[in-house]
Amino acid sequence: MRRMETVPEQASPRDGQSAVRAAAAGVAAALVGSVLLGLLAGLIWGEVAPRAVLQEIGAGTAQLVNAETTAFIGADAWFCGIAAVAGLLTGLVGYRFGVAPRADGARAAVAASLIVGAVAAAFAMLWLGEQVGLSSYNQHLAASPDGTVFHASLALGAKSALAFWPMFTAIVILVAEWGTRRSRDPEEPTEPPEPAPTQ
Repeated sequence: MRRMETVPEQASPRDGQSAVRAAAAGVAAALVGSVLLGLLAGLIWGEVAPRAVLQEIGAGTAQLVNAETTAFIGADAWFCGIAAVAGLLTGLVGYRFGVAPRADGARAAVAASLIVGAVAAAFAMLWLGEQVGLSSYNQHLAASPDGTVFHASLALGAKSALAFWPMFTAIVILVAEWGTRRSRDPEEPTEPPEPAPTQ
C-alpha cells in the first residue's frame, strides 16, 4: 500500500477577497453610522440645550438680559452628557455587531474606524447643533427693534467636550476586547500535588 500524502489546504483567492470586502463593509458601516448618529445627537442637543436670553440695544447689537446666566455652562453640560451616552452606544453596538464577529485584522480595522467615526460624529453633532435656531437668531439680531428679547445662538464653549464621544467609544471597545481575550485564554495548568514518600 502506498502511503497517502496529505497536502495542507490553502485559502482560495475568493475567500481572501470576501474577507477584505467584509472588513471594508464593516469600516464603512462604522463610519457612516457614527456620522448619522452624530447628526441625530446634534439635533437633540440643539433642541434641549439652554440658551442665553438677549435684548436688542441697537442695530445688530444685543446684550445679555442676565449677566449671571448659567445657560452657557448648561449647553456645554448637555453636549458632554449626550456625547458620553452616544459614545457608549457607539462602542457597545459597534463592538457587538462590527468587531466581535470578525478575525484579528478586520477587528482592528473596524475598531479603529469606530473611533475615527466617533471623532467625526462629535464634529457633526457640534455643527448641526449650532445650526438649530441660528437663522432665527441672525434675523432677530439684524432686524428687530430695540428692546426685543430673543434667545442667543447655541455654541460650545469648552471645545474639549468634543473628546467625550471618541473617548467613551474607545473605553467600551478596549474593555470589551480585554474581556473577550481573557475569556479565550486557557487557564494556567495547576501542578498536581507531589505524592507522599513511601517508607
